[in-house]
Amino acid sequence: MRATPAAAPRSRSSRRPRPGSAAPAALLADAGFGPTRRRLLEALKRHGATTLRELGGELGVSRETLREHVQALAAEGLVVREGTRRHGPGRPEVLYGLAPRADALFPQRESQVLADLAAHLLERGDEAKLKGFFEARAARRLAAARARLVGLRGRKRLEEVARFLTDEGYMAEAADGTLRLAHCPLMGVVSVTRLPCRAELGMVEALIGRRLRRIDYLPDGGLSCSYRTKRARPAAH
Repeated sequence: MRATPAAAPRSRSSRRPRPGSAAPAALLADAGFGPTRRRLLEALKRHGATTLRELGGELGVSRETLREHVQALAAEGLVVREGTRRHGPGRPEVLYGLAPRADALFPQRESQVLADLAAHLLERGDEAKLKGFFEARAARRLAAARARLVGLRGRKRLEEVARFLTDEGYMAEAADGTLRLAHCPLMGVVSVTRLPCRAELGMVEALIGRRLRRIDYLPDGGLSCSYRTKRARPAAH
C-alpha cells in the first residue's frame, strides 16, 4: 500500500483544541487535521500507548510516514512519548500516547450536563440553590481578579477587566467606555436560566467600580453582550 504523504504544516493556532459535542472525526476535521492525522489521533485515543508498528498495521500507513505525523503532533503538544515496549529481539519500540491537551479535540458534554442540572434544580423549585452557586462562583473569582487591578483606574482598569474576561473565555474587548463580550462560555446554561448573567454582571461591576448599562445581549440574538459604563468614580482596590 502506498504511504500517505505527510500533511503540509499549518500554524498552531489553526489547530488549537476546542471543546465540542460533535463526533470525534468532525471535531478533528474542524480543528484542521487531514484524514491520516485524524485516524492517528483517534487510534491513540482508543488504544492508549501504542507503537508506530502497531499504528501502521491498523491504519495501513508506513512507519516513516507515521513518524512524520507523530513528530508534527508532538511539536503541537498533542502527542507524547510514554516509554518503550520490547517486541522480539532488537531495540525496544517507543510508545506514543495523547497529551492531556488533546482531550479537548474529542467530544465534551460538560456544558450540556450543567444546563441539564440547572433545568433539574429549577423544576424542583431550587432556584435559590442555583442562584447561590453562581454568586459564590463569581465571588471566588472576584478576589483573584482584583489582584490584577491594583493601582489601575479608568480606561486601563476597564482594559484589564476585558483581559481577565478573555482569559475566562468571553473574548472581551474594551473601547470608549464600552465593554464587549463576543462569546459566552456559559451559553448552554444561559439558555435555561439567566442567573449566570446576573452573577457575572455583578462581578464585572464590582471589578470596574461602576454600574453598567446593557446595550446588546447574546441570549436575545445580539452579536455580543455589550455594556457601557455609567458615570461614577471607579472603586480603588
